[in-house]
Amino acid sequence: MKIINAKLNNFDFMEIIDTHTHLYLDQFDHDFDDAIQRSFANNISKFVFPSISSMHYSKMVNCKKKYPKNIFLMLGLHPVYVDKNYLQELKFVKNEINQNNFVAIGEIGLDKYWSTEFYKQQIEAFEMQIDLALKKNLPIIIHCRDAYKDVIDILEKKKNKNLRGIFHCFTGTYEDAQRIINLEFSLGIGGVVTFKNGKIDQFLNKISLKNIVLETDSPYLAPVPYRGKRNESSYIIHVVEKLSEIYDMKMDQIIRQTSLNSYKIFNFDAQNT
Repeated sequence: MKIINAKLNNFDFMEIIDTHTHLYLDQFDHDFDDAIQRSFANNISKFVFPSISSMHYSKMVNCKKKYPKNIFLMLGLHPVYVDKNYLQELKFVKNEINQNNFVAIGEIGLDKYWSTEFYKQQIEAFEMQIDLALKKNLPIIIHCRDAYKDVIDILEKKKNKNLRGIFHCFTGTYEDAQRIINLEFSLGIGGVVTFKNGKIDQFLNKISLKNIVLETDSPYLAPVPYRGKRNESSYIIHVVEKLSEIYDMKMDQIIRQTSLNSYKIFNFDAQNT
């Protein structure tokens, strides 16, 4: 099995955790197991699957059955999937969350980029799922696109000692990052940090690595040198390399701290009980 970056072989490091990957989507139907094995070969040993709607739930469960010690599931309604049937979808989330173990509510949030037709319903769904997460004492994983002010305002309104989680695929400003960190949330950093126009690389070194977790958002947002192609969890190594440059730290230090951060957010042991 080819190791994507042989430099990692020289380090004693903790496992790498992909905190946000959609390996259950159709893009991986022909090589799901190979993608998992490529990740294992690069010491990526935990994969957290975000939910987007009920239509994909059975595939997520089937993937977990194949790798029960490595795959961990969230449950939630993605804002882009909020439509006229959103209350039915939220009912599904509530029913399943009471019957099975999940490591987070997600991905949830607000999205003004694709459509604002159901934006009021997006806000309602977001707030209802935050309340559910608080009731279940689970972290929330936030999708936010062109809506940072609205999302942060809602979180500040609902601020609670148990309200915590990750801003997945963070692409906001330094000021956004500061508000997010003040709310005790972490920043999910993936392929965008390697983009020339990604911008977050310009200020990320001002943010403590204790506030960062690794992700890929596979099959989307592949890092350089794979930009424009299908992303997969094994490519997270290139995110680690870029963060190593930004923070002027060794790769094993990046891995160790971000993995520790992930363990603090997700109760991985709970889902395997």
